[in-house]
Amino acid sequence: MSSIRELYGRFRQLIHEGAKFLVVGAIGAILTFGVANALHGIGKYWAITVATIIATIATYAGNRYWSFSHRQGQGNTRDSVMFFILNGVGLLIYYGCIWLIQDVAGLTGKLWYNVALIAGTGLGTVFRFWSYRKWVWTVPTADGPPEQESLTPASSGSRPGGAHRRS
Repeated sequence: MSSIRELYGRFRQLIHEGAKFLVVGAIGAILTFGVANALHGIGKYWAITVATIIATIATYAGNRYWSFSHRQGQGNTRDSVMFFILNGVGLLIYYGCIWLIQDVAGLTGKLWYNVALIAGTGLGTVFRFWSYRKWVWTVPTADGPPEQESLTPASSGSRPGGAHRRS
């Protein structure tokens, strides 16, 4: 039992951030799917573009003020720019999935469009979680600028960068 407790202690921050990120992401995914399907008539790429922009605006607040609230960024302008740039990469992931499934494989129709959206959402979610932690909301340090962080937890039992607010 103590090994489970130690393992949880080691990955606690990652688990809590990941869970909150997934809740915010689920809201973003619902927005993305709803808007993309509603606007499908304007073209599959335009529809996902508009849907992603709307979902990005909605998820920025959730991620900034809830998922990663205990982390400090470089400043709101820098954080916002990086967030939107990384969501642009996420949009390119959607484009790639739509292109592969519908244009290359020739699987057309709304069903296959939604399969492409599901694939893009899955790949984009992994990319966004990793990239937000690495480049947008970094680990605060006691005596300097935020450090860049990987998905690997610190080797010691303490949290990197000192104490954080409990989530």
